[in-house]
Amino acid sequence: MDLETLENINSGAIVTFTPKHTNPIIACANCGNPMESQGVAICPECIRLSVDITRDIQKSGTLVFCRKCGRLQVPPSHWVYAPPESRELLAAILKRIRGLSKVRLVDARFIWTEPHSRRLKLKISVQGEAEEYQNTVVQQSFEAEFVEQGSQCPDCAKSYTANTWVASIQVRQRVAHKRTFFYLEQLILKHKAHKNTVNIQENKEGLDFYYNDRKYAVKMMEFLQSVIPVKVKKSEEFISQDTHTSKKTFKFTYHVEIVPITKDDLVVLPKKIANSLGLLPTQLVLCRRIAHTIHFLDPTTIKTAELTAANYWKTPFGSLETMKNLTEYVVLDVDQAGESRGNLVLCDVTVARSSDLGVNDTTYYVRSHLGGIIHPGDTVMGYDLENANWNSELWDGLDKDRIPSVILVKKVYDGEGKRKAKKKRNWRLKRMAVEHNEREQERAADAVDVGGKGGGGGGGGLNKQDAVIARQERDYEDFLEELEQDEQLRSDVNFYADGDGEEVVDDDDYDDDLPEIGIDELKIDSEEEE
Repeated sequence: MDLETLENINSGAIVTFTPKHTNPIIACANCGNPMESQGVAICPECIRLSVDITRDIQKSGTLVFCRKCGRLQVPPSHWVYAPPESRELLAAILKRIRGLSKVRLVDARFIWTEPHSRRLKLKISVQGEAEEYQNTVVQQSFEAEFVEQGSQCPDCAKSYTANTWVASIQVRQRVAHKRTFFYLEQLILKHKAHKNTVNIQENKEGLDFYYNDRKYAVKMMEFLQSVIPVKVKKSEEFISQDTHTSKKTFKFTYHVEIVPITKDDLVVLPKKIANSLGLLPTQLVLCRRIAHTIHFLDPTTIKTAELTAANYWKTPFGSLETMKNLTEYVVLDVDQAGESRGNLVLCDVTVARSSDLGVNDTTYYVRSHLGGIIHPGDTVMGYDLENANWNSELWDGLDKDRIPSVILVKKVYDGEGKRKAKKKRNWRLKRMAVEHNEREQERAADAVDVGGKGGGGGGGGLNKQDAVIARQERDYEDFLEELEQDEQLRSDVNFYADGDGEEVVDDDDYDDDLPEIGIDELKIDSEEEE
């Protein structure tokens, strides 16, 4: 009885009292523990031990995965991407378990198993009614085990048959190196944009993607347009026609051309474009970055600007010079100009060509954007404009009095040239094209054969194919060094830990300032991205 009711009774008021009924406390007929009587003389713990609400639920089965693409088969004919221990895989398994719909699912999670065991175990908690004890709600847990089996999905089966693709995308860039393709490859891998491809081929001009459905090609093309500045051309080829239904079959080809400008290229902007970007009177700029737009930098004023793909293709232009023709300089003196913007610091630098040291006293006093990272004695790479001679109308139209003698591009770290011999990277990147993986396997097999034969054959020179591969490997090494030096570029790439890396110990010649990728940026297990 509450306090208010007692006060009303003491004052002589008439009140209504409703008694509260509680269940009596009795002893469990099985274990003797006290419990509330709810029409059953057995406690919930004893009921849970005496009944099995999971007896009609499937506790074992078989899962079929495609050996090539790793997709899971969903009967009767669907194949879905379900990485190990992912939400997609858990949902697909729960939908397949017979009898699970008769109870209420409370919790489900994976139990760790050895990857090579080809077994998947789940611990599932469910709630159901025990009919023997007046439909008392009982919660129980059980384990379900599934065996993984390998098969081949129809899409992968078509990839081994000639002329089965419906749509293809040809990605091309008219430049002398493939650094842009390496960056694009990592973007595609990170966003899993290639998961619906039937085949991927790599050639000297770019990448080819093949699809058995046109909608996947359109989706891939939209992704490319969202990450890099491109121009798309579409063509179609008539294949056949059904005379009964008049249904026609076509093959579609999309030619995707990437702008022929890459990072660190020297570019002369047309006056109209330079004016729209706010870079006049300077037209001579560096390409700072290639993303959804083209990022330009004026190294003498540290002004930056972005050019969209649509505006570029209205008035296309190429690079004046690429980083393949950079000249090495030595920094003699650095005077800070005081102006900075982000990681760009304006400075006045006195440099001399490395080849001129000890030969002449020619020096150059130039303005640069590298004031935040260079010091006297450092080695830098730049474009020699004093002795340049290019066949370009835009270059000929520049005011030669405003052109600097040297444009510095980047700093050279002493450890870069010693890395191959003294230190391996503790990280690696995944590759996408099938040709790359096959090439690595052939190279490993050749190394085993040469080792087994005690040395190998004659000392002939490299053939044309070997020269192309060697050039691509140099471009790939340049791309890896760019990733180490550019933190913004690393944000678009997934790195994976490589256990073969060896640290250098007590090496006085090794440069501690050499940029490296921290362990917090690495993914330990690359299988999670499959």
